[in-house]
Amino acid sequence: MSVRVRIPTPLRTLTAGAAEVNVGGASLAECIAQLEAQYPGMEQRLKDENGELRRFVNLYVNGEDVRFLQGLDTSLKTGDEVSIVPAVAGG
Repeated sequence: MSVRVRIPTPLRTLTAGAAEVNVGGASLAECIAQLEAQYPGMEQRLKDENGELRRFVNLYVNGEDVRFLQGLDTSLKTGDEVSIVPAVAGG
């Protein structure tokens, strides 16, 4: 199984500049574990010390916010697209 992960500019230092990478995983949690295996440091930037998604990082599966799906337990299938989107703050 292979899903495409879109990498935001701030995290591309971990992927040698790649804007998209392909990894396996039947769930979002497995996908993140695969990202970590291939690109060390990725998991730390996506999950907090309790293993939950960081508040300032938004993850989408096929355009749907995983916070409104099953979070890290969101199922993935071949061809799905996972987008990592850092939260933007301003004022």
